[in-house]
Amino acid sequence: MSTDKISQVAVLEREDEILFRTPTEEDGQEIWQMIKKTGVLDLNSSYSYLMWAKFFDETSVIAESDGQAVGFISGFIQPKKPDTIFIWQVAVDESARGKGLASRMLQDILHKVSCRNIRYLEATISPSNKASQALFKKLARDLKTSCEITGCFTEDQFPGEGHESESLFRIGPF
Repeated sequence: MSTDKISQVAVLEREDEILFRTPTEEDGQEIWQMIKKTGVLDLNSSYSYLMWAKFFDETSVIAESDGQAVGFISGFIQPKKPDTIFIWQVAVDESARGKGLASRMLQDILHKVSCRNIRYLEATISPSNKASQALFKKLARDLKTSCEITGCFTEDQFPGEGHESESLFRIGPF
């Protein structure tokens, strides 16, 4: 394991009895269960969360309270836009909601060594997801930068019925 990897794993932050750390593949099952429990996020295969925690760990964060996962954000640096991190999912357990945890996890990711060259953050959000819209608009205010909102995916692009369109939120530069 590289020195950078060891130092990133060793860097932990405690705030309000919440521990922020880099996820590992051992967290994959618990992440999947937490996201399933939220009932509001698209639940992906358990395999995808194992992969995420193993291969995209340096751009993701897990939050724990008393040894239990209470938050998870998955992100990746876009291959075609190396100055942009895309936030794929933000999950906060019901027990930890309303405490600013999602904002603190986003800040944690942006302060990681792996994100030192990041100038923009992007995420897609459906029209009915008011909590995520507020989260990302607040992040832009906190970073004193802009938040541009444009169309990204239409309902027609999703298989089956019942998936809303998704708007692209682009925050930056910072």
